[in-house]
Amino acid sequence: MTVRPGIEALLARPPAWLRGRRFAVLTHAAATTRAGRSTLACLRAAFPERVAAAWSPQHGFYGVEQANMVPSADCREPVTGIPVTSLYGDRRRPTPEMFRDIDLVLADLVDVGCRVYTYIWTLTLVMEAAAEAGVPVAVLDRPNPLGGREIEGGLIDPGLTSFVGRYPVPLRHGLTIGELAQYLNVTHGIDCNLYVVPATGWHRAQYGDETGIPWCAPSPNMPTLDTALVYPGQVLFEGTTASEGRGTTLPFQLCGAPGVDPGALMAALDPLMMAGALVRPALFKPMFDKWVGEVCGGIKLQVTDRNRFRPCRAGLELLRGLRRLAGERCAWLPPPYEYEYFERPIDILLGRRELRAGLERGLPTAELTAGWAAEEELFAATIRPFLLYD
Repeated sequence: MTVRPGIEALLARPPAWLRGRRFAVLTHAAATTRAGRSTLACLRAAFPERVAAAWSPQHGFYGVEQANMVPSADCREPVTGIPVTSLYGDRRRPTPEMFRDIDLVLADLVDVGCRVYTYIWTLTLVMEAAAEAGVPVAVLDRPNPLGGREIEGGLIDPGLTSFVGRYPVPLRHGLTIGELAQYLNVTHGIDCNLYVVPATGWHRAQYGDETGIPWCAPSPNMPTLDTALVYPGQVLFEGTTASEGRGTTLPFQLCGAPGVDPGALMAALDPLMMAGALVRPALFKPMFDKWVGEVCGGIKLQVTDRNRFRPCRAGLELLRGLRRLAGERCAWLPPPYEYEYFERPIDILLGRRELRAGLERGLPTAELTAGWAAEEELFAATIRPFLLYD
């Protein structure tokens, strides 16, 4: 069965609640139809007098800005001429004035199935502001590129919520953005008047490259599905002085630091934690970000068996190994990180301070993650009433 994103379902049969309303669109250029046409352009063509504004998440509408507190500016989208207001920077929540001339917010964002990816949290801020303004929100859903079967990672300690985890969600949450919006809206009291236009034809076992929907990079360092497959674990290196491969053509698939012996790192890894992946020794030289122009020793990570690979456990295992070999070249970075000015980046990425403490003590990854299974099962049970797909 053909998989169609929510934007195609809406255009094919506009719902009654859309009739006569002027709307803002929370979106970016990566949100497209199967034919590669942007959601914003499609809506402008179908409803030329009713698209009042567009709002963009982190990285800007065209995804040109780099990560971690690099703001994107307001602009005018050149193809449609629609004004785009940035929701990443000093303003991450819509102001009351932004709801003044609209009756609805449509949201179409390409998520990558990881709690750290900020687009889902921009959506929650829009939902909260819309609830206060009395304006409905409609999510045009699309498949989770990591599939919808696997959940991985513990929940967030209440004191460690942030813009990479505003609500307690595992690192790999296994939900579409529409399912997640419904779940958070009900269970965490957002109380937004929320509609979801489901994708059609998608099954939870399907990964992004099995849907027929072309991959459009949702951010500068998410060039391929291969990147997204490893991202839920490799993003942890953003909390360290080690390189997560930014500044190379293989962000997140590479990690390392200057002076690290790739062979020694390979030997330090627990094969059980790296199951389902091809791990190869690597030398690389970042052209920007950490260790610019310096040769880093490390590994290249490539998923070979999606059913066995557990990215969060693999990322922790690589982090444990690199800390042992690299010392201060894999130290914890201080704040700020994603507009959190007090907590360490690694703590809000992991969602647990005791995980950092365990890494500092050199505990095995299996011991560090021993409590995850119970929390993964609890989350799976809690979200079941909100699932839209088999």
